[in-house]
Amino acid sequence: MSPTAPARRLRLGLPRRVFSQVLLMQVLLAAGVAVLATGLFLAPLSHQLDQEAMRRALAIAETTAEQPAVVHDLQDTSPSPTGPVQREAERIRLATGAEYVVVMDLHGVRWSHTDPAQIGRRVSTDPSRALAGAEVMQIDTGTLGRSARGKVPLRDARGRIVGAVSVGIAYDSVRGRLMSAIPGLFAYAGGALAVGALAAWLVSRRVHRQTRDLAFSDISALLAEREAMLHGIREGVVALDRTGRIRLLNDEARRLLGLGDESVGRTPDEALGTGRTTDVLAGRVTGTDLLAVRGQRVLVANRMPTDDGGAVATLRDRTELEQLGRELDSTRGLIDALRAQDHEHANRMHTLLGLLELDMYDDAVDFIGEVVGDHRATAEQVTEKIRDPLLAALLVGKATVAAERGVALWISERTALPDRLIDPRGLVTVVGNLVDNALDAVAGTAHARVEVELRVEGRTAVLRVRDTGPGIPAERRELVFTEGWSTKRPPAHGRRGIGLSLVRRLAERQGGSATVGDADGGGAQFTVVLPEALVGDEAVARPDAAGPLPDGAESLPEAAVPLPRGSVSPRSSLPPS
Repeated sequence: MSPTAPARRLRLGLPRRVFSQVLLMQVLLAAGVAVLATGLFLAPLSHQLDQEAMRRALAIAETTAEQPAVVHDLQDTSPSPTGPVQREAERIRLATGAEYVVVMDLHGVRWSHTDPAQIGRRVSTDPSRALAGAEVMQIDTGTLGRSARGKVPLRDARGRIVGAVSVGIAYDSVRGRLMSAIPGLFAYAGGALAVGALAAWLVSRRVHRQTRDLAFSDISALLAEREAMLHGIREGVVALDRTGRIRLLNDEARRLLGLGDESVGRTPDEALGTGRTTDVLAGRVTGTDLLAVRGQRVLVANRMPTDDGGAVATLRDRTELEQLGRELDSTRGLIDALRAQDHEHANRMHTLLGLLELDMYDDAVDFIGEVVGDHRATAEQVTEKIRDPLLAALLVGKATVAAERGVALWISERTALPDRLIDPRGLVTVVGNLVDNALDAVAGTAHARVEVELRVEGRTAVLRVRDTGPGIPAERRELVFTEGWSTKRPPAHGRRGIGLSLVRRLAERQGGSATVGDADGGGAQFTVVLPEALVGDEAVARPDAAGPLPDGAESLPEAAVPLPRGSVSPRSSLPPS
């Protein structure tokens, strides 16, 4: 048999159920406490009984020493088993129940004793302290065994010490009193143990219900697996207690929310501040697959209450998916624009073919020059006012999409934007979302038109997008910037309610603002202010220096320049919006 066999049998003999283990440990603990309490009570009780016996012996000795006959007989007679001192000492011993009453002279010679044979002999213990005038109480062993003793000096009428009295109380009687008290103590200890066992059983039952009768090893394994799972999954998990405070954050949740260890123990409002993400985690917004924006991330949140009054929220990162969705929308718009251009190009080619077949060569040359001139004028018109190539390409592409949808996209005469942007891609996102939102708002309306104004004031960029749609009621103007809120039907790739929220987040990240109000003549006007948006602080050319306007532009309302249909610059492409 191997050396580990006994230990293995011992482990197998222990109960595996949590209920049994907790009950066993609680009973053992209660028994240990009962035994310890009994011992702690018996120790001072034994000392108290010793003190009581010694004080009793001392009192008997003092009473004997106060008898004048004892002093007189000690001085006038000799030690004898039948002498008066022996008779008086035995009378006192029998009357008090003491084990012995010994009267001795100054030399320590006994004049009385329970054993007459000891009379006339020197005492077995040191009598010097009593003969010196001190009162002595002690537990000591003599010729009669172990006893509690009291010794006092014996004085004559003039106060001189002529001997001493030693009285002993049998130690067995003290031990007998102690042993007689033990059964009662054990009865109380047994009662306390029974109450402790009942309490242990109740506690074990509660633990049994809460742990579902799992073994401690199973619980430990589950905790280890939970830790590995929580920190290994690529989905954020946030657990809140019944008071609404964060008690757990896995690694993905810390990354998505930008939180650290200091956030544990705080409420979502304290850790995240105000916002839709906070409202979702706190349970103020309910539903499934709720959209929230945290920084530059688009999150999908779900919150599930737990039995203890808390909740567990899960977070999924949809930033890349939303970006792909917006790129897909832009690509679809570009495809629609290319399809419209292809259709229009085919019509022009048929017209050119007809002119050539009719031998109208001069008209064919004029027609080709007119078409090329329109393209060139449109590209020059945009690039002269908007010097950033990304924004210029975006607006040219959006103009084609707007024309395909029957909407006129206009560039304000006040537009003037130099090629000195710090974050052109961020401004592309802002412009693209606002233009798309305006195109959706005016779709299907009569005389639909969207106007874009981009200008700078020092190093601050100001963007205004106006439309001729139904407008936005005053009570909903802040609501439109909330994540997940939209009045439009969701697209195939995901959800709406993100674009305007991203616009405001991008603006506020640069210290700016995004607001909405009424446009002149009806409709909505979105205004975005981006401080410190340009590199350097050189003066910007005035709007009237941006280049000549096309023929007839001065007669357009609101001093805006329309972008002709199909005006896609051959030197630029449409970036994702």
